[in-house]
Amino acid sequence: MSTLTALTNHQIRLASRPSGLPTAANWRHTEEPVAEPGPGGVLVKTLYLSLDPAMRGWMNEGKSYIAPVEIDAVMRAGGVGKVIASNNPGFAVGDYVNAGLDVQEYCLISAENIKRSGIFKVDASLGLTTWTNVLGMPGMTGFFGLMEVGMPKAGETVVVSGAAGAVGQTVGQIAKIKGCRVVGIAGGQAKCDWVVKELGFDACIDYKNTDVQSKGVRAGLKEHCPNGVDIYFDNVGGEILDMVLAKINRKARIIICGAISQYNNTTPVKGPANYLSLLVNRARMEGIVVFDYADRYHLGVAEMAGYLKSGKMKSREDVVQGIENFPTALLKLFNGENFGKLVLQVAQD
Repeated sequence: MSTLTALTNHQIRLASRPSGLPTAANWRHTEEPVAEPGPGGVLVKTLYLSLDPAMRGWMNEGKSYIAPVEIDAVMRAGGVGKVIASNNPGFAVGDYVNAGLDVQEYCLISAENIKRSGIFKVDASLGLTTWTNVLGMPGMTGFFGLMEVGMPKAGETVVVSGAAGAVGQTVGQIAKIKGCRVVGIAGGQAKCDWVVKELGFDACIDYKNTDVQSKGVRAGLKEHCPNGVDIYFDNVGGEILDMVLAKINRKARIIICGAISQYNNTTPVKGPANYLSLLVNRARMEGIVVFDYADRYHLGVAEMAGYLKSGKMKSREDVVQGIENFPTALLKLFNGENFGKLVLQVAQD
């Protein structure tokens, strides 16, 4: 393990809290020597990091479902890596693992964090990037959000925004497997074609299409949800949430997963104007935070791994290379540039 001391760990730290979209000034690039793991700990070489809209919220100061990233701390991120040193009998050198690795090339994981289930082995044969997507935190968010909060029943109509993104693609595919009619909302014809032709959605509405004849999302909901909406899985918030609320059925379930349209606002977040539709339709709106289901991740992973192996599900990732490109890669989430789950490749296996 003496060779570890010759390694340098390059990191990206939060230098300041952004107002609106993060800029280069909000980040600081640092480096430090790689240390050996302590008793019961492991050292992991980061291979892939999951880039998620939630990261923007973690950069803000204030009360939330998780503590904010502290100024000058390495930016929080989950990912997949390879164990290169271990003082823990549960992990061998060469094991592939999923863990909170943060935006850095190497991550020391203590015995305490391992006991908190902060790391688990992954099956590399299913594809390492898949563990940042369908089998990772986004997939678990989609699985437990739809199944536990949405409670889908065969024949119901499910609408999911951000349909071509990490969570959206998982939600739509599970809903189809469960026998639902699925309508996606995505930005751009290419993404809409993909979720219909490749993922099996029944239809997809292009929110970027403002052609006079299409009239955008409202017209799409009218066309593709003639019998109303039973479940709406919301990843974007804003005006699209209001449009769907106008179409919900009695006892509808609205899952609030994210509001990417609002994350970079410099003014107060815009709430739903059509919230009285919840009252009229005796409907329910509930938030989903994936960490609440951490002790049951293995159940979601087992079910969806089965779907992947049988060909019932697909997992698409948009991979950007190089830790130095993290600041610009993160912005792809907010301009709709990514196609599939956004992943940062930090190193070769």
